Amino acid sequence: MFQSCHQIHVASMRSGACSSAGARPCTESPAGQAGVSLVVVMLILVVASLLGVAGVQISMMAERATRNDRDLQVAWQSAEAALIDAELDIQGQPVSAANKRPEVFDRKMVDTAKFAPGCGKAGEGKSFGLCNPVGLKPDWLMVDFTTTGTNAPTVGFGTFTGRAFPAGGAGVQPAAVPRYVIELIADPSQAPTTPPKDRKYVYRVTAMGFGPNADTQAVLQMIYRN
Repeated sequence: MFQSCHQIHVASMRSGACSSAGARPCTESPAGQAGVSLVVVMLILVVASLLGVAGVQISMMAERATRNDRDLQVAWQSAEAALIDAELDIQGQPVSAANKRPEVFDRKMVDTAKFAPGCGKAGEGKSFGLCNPVGLKPDWLMVDFTTTGTNAPTVGFGTFTGRAFPAGGAGVQPAAVPRYVIELIADPSQAPTTPPKDRKYVYRVTAMGFGPNADTQAVLQMIYRN
């Protein structure tokens, strides 16, 4: 009886050494610890890689947005310059301009014959870029501002003012000179029954400017009363 109890006690000491209270703590083998550490390091590397890729993508998107905003600002400024050039065209300024046409816009008697339906083309002299809208759709919506040459219905910057505009060169410049059209509109302040010889007109000027990329375009419009 004493021997069997002693054997049971020894067996319990051997099998329960890691689980009984007060015994030395149980530890895993070095190989198991190394495996767990490798998994953790790999997870950290994956997360860091994902964060790095996301950071690069965000940086590229921000750079692209900044570039697009810059191009749009260049296009807006180009269109504003075209509006000023059209205003000088109507005023017959500057005086030194060789191709000025102030007689067309004479406030006492506008030469309405120079304003053509669909806008005068480049080869039509002083009717170039002058429009007389006859339909429900305004002419500025139907012309192609990107067309150049003898069939162009829009006036390039400086055509009638002799002013220069830097475009198409190196650096941050518009890809092309801005262009505009001038539409003849009956002055809304006068009565519809006003005789033709006494009618007054205002001018709807529409200009398109281009950014460093020709696909970046800005359109501005103004009503000008001479």
